[in-house]
Amino acid sequence: MYLITGCNGQLGTELKKRLPDAICADVDMLDITDGAAVQKFVRENNVDLIINCAAYTAVDKAEDDIDLATKINVDGPANLAKTGAKIIHISTDYVFDGCGHYPYSPDDETNPVSVYGKTKRAGELAVLNNAPVAVVIRTAWLYSPYGNNFVKTMRRLGAEKESINVVADQIGTPTYAGDLADAIVQIIPQMTRENSGIYHFTNMGVCSWYDFANEIMEMSGLKCVVNPIKSSEYPTRAVRPFYSVLDKSKIQAVFNIKIQHWKKGLEKCLKQF
Repeated sequence: MYLITGCNGQLGTELKKRLPDAICADVDMLDITDGAAVQKFVRENNVDLIINCAAYTAVDKAEDDIDLATKINVDGPANLAKTGAKIIHISTDYVFDGCGHYPYSPDDETNPVSVYGKTKRAGELAVLNNAPVAVVIRTAWLYSPYGNNFVKTMRRLGAEKESINVVADQIGTPTYAGDLADAIVQIIPQMTRENSGIYHFTNMGVCSWYDFANEIMEMSGLKCVVNPIKSSEYPTRAVRPFYSVLDKSKIQAVFNIKIQHWKKGLEKCLKQF
């Protein structure tokens, strides 16, 4: 039996559509920070694979809410990993400092500079150190028709305003949650102790948030003008990585995953609005 935690988030919602027989749990059904409750739930429901999409993702709030971010991003994954079930755990580009100039490989040294990034890195290690079979997937710039995300915000602002400012000096790759969900479904039957480890998945290609915003406006038929600004003109509580392009060659080679360009992913997503 499969268990999807954090099932009401962007990725969890996409996975529910693809794995209709899975047990779908959000915090109201299962508090992953309660180790005894997790053990009991997994045992009683004969869970042999967990896809952990649950996370504390409020990047700026995490700077002041360290205890809760740690409970959800570190203790929760550790509890899930200790059940003995196989686990697919979702992580983030924020485990890197963003000072690189080439796509980060899964083996590159991490150096998180925010509380969110630090807790997510600790969560990765908790999963890898405790689960019998574990695939940790780092992703970035996730969006979908569900929840709060950049695409939905841009479409809303684009319909309301004549022009908006978007940072142009942060580089990465947008990731359609539906494409990540498809990859996860493909990985599940291939998981073994030998291919346990860290993998990267985003769509292909590279852009800035400014480029991404322009493409959203164009594909949505919105006339809103997007102005490029520097990150220093839009200060945030937590430091964002300036460069967070991820190298996907390992996940492609090991699990034979085909990955589409980010513009193709955006096209598919926008058709659902």
